[in-house]
Amino acid sequence: MNHSTFQSAPEDGAIRAEEFAAEAGALHGRLGRILLVTSNFPRWANDSTTPFVLHLAQDLQDQGWTVHVLAPHAPGAKPKEVLGGVQVERFRYLWPDSLQTLCYGGGALINLRKHPTRLLQVPFFILAEWLAVLRRLARGGYDLLHSHWVVPQGFTGVLAAKLLGVPHVVTAHGSDVLALRGRFLARFKRIALRHAAAVTVNSTVTEKAVLEIAEDSPRVQTIPMGVSDRAPSREAALDIRREHRKGDGPCLVTAGRLVKEKSVGDLIRAVALLVPRQPDVSAMILGDGPDRPALEQTARDLGVADRVFFSGWIGPKDVADHLAAADIFVAPSWLEGQGLAVLEAMLAGLPVIATRCSGIVDAVRHDETGLLVNQAAPKDIAESVLRLARDSDLARRLAVAGAKEVEQRFTRRASARAFSTLFRSLLSGKGAAA
Repeated sequence: MNHSTFQSAPEDGAIRAEEFAAEAGALHGRLGRILLVTSNFPRWANDSTTPFVLHLAQDLQDQGWTVHVLAPHAPGAKPKEVLGGVQVERFRYLWPDSLQTLCYGGGALINLRKHPTRLLQVPFFILAEWLAVLRRLARGGYDLLHSHWVVPQGFTGVLAAKLLGVPHVVTAHGSDVLALRGRFLARFKRIALRHAAAVTVNSTVTEKAVLEIAEDSPRVQTIPMGVSDRAPSREAALDIRREHRKGDGPCLVTAGRLVKEKSVGDLIRAVALLVPRQPDVSAMILGDGPDRPALEQTARDLGVADRVFFSGWIGPKDVADHLAAADIFVAPSWLEGQGLAVLEAMLAGLPVIATRCSGIVDAVRHDETGLLVNQAAPKDIAESVLRLARDSDLARRLAVAGAKEVEQRFTRRASARAFSTLFRSLLSGKGAAA
């Protein structure tokens, strides 16, 4: 994907008009002003980095809030811009820009695991983020601070919010409490969780992890991140299906960052196991990440490189087209805070095969809304694929039930309404909420 395509700026007048509109909206927010702080956020238009954070900001504005986003800067990103109708500021934590490699590209956790020397960036990042939050809160007249991920945002947010007396909500997404463990980090997490005005979690598994860290965390509430239905292009979906489906065999698909936690190698191994019994099986792997070269090599080693397609990063519309072209969605992850890609596939009407993993089980119930398999079990994935391929009635029943489940519990609108209700209740004593 050519980043310069998204960085090209419109005419200065258009920029000024867009910024003026955003500022005007900030002055007329009906419910209050929110500073949303995150370590991952789309770096430019159509960037695939945590779009759900941008979606929540947009949906909260639709609810009547004014939302400004503060995120780390990244090479090629603008320090300030209006993105999708949301005002965004990106703080720098190292100079030159090329040294800012802690976030993005899979996230800080993945980057630190792959490149331990990047730990040297952490103190600079925390200090820069805390100063940026403090400055924005002091100058912006915000009614509430909303920090995404317990560390570092929850910790730096608590330090800033306490100083200025601003209500602070911390949202845990799963990886921050499920994967980042150890006594040292637990202390910072405990401070963030105990001193927040409220804590939200995206799944029952994340809630359990939060309470294990700080059982006295105030007001823990489960609010899943929401997904939205994207209408695919019928023509594009047919073209993709013709290109990547082999004969009459099932076309599998998965989506997400290509990192260890997603266990995409198990899907590739399942394809290899299926070939003798289902010679026309194929798979599409949507997304990119540091593990892609190793996964491509796995496909070559197993002799299935001709039937496993790697798309690289693609935009939301392209994801919808690929989902519409597939027959079955497979999520072989061993760590998922919630599993947004699974929910998107269910909402798109695909039968889902997923591991009994973390937050996935909140939406996928075995033989009701999908099929669940054990982790690190390619054979189980293969058997489930055969089951769905041979029983079209089962596949149809699971697809319909899965879509209904997401429509009822996991939409963007439901998520924004729940957050809005929480924020209003926190601010009601200050008179900031309507």
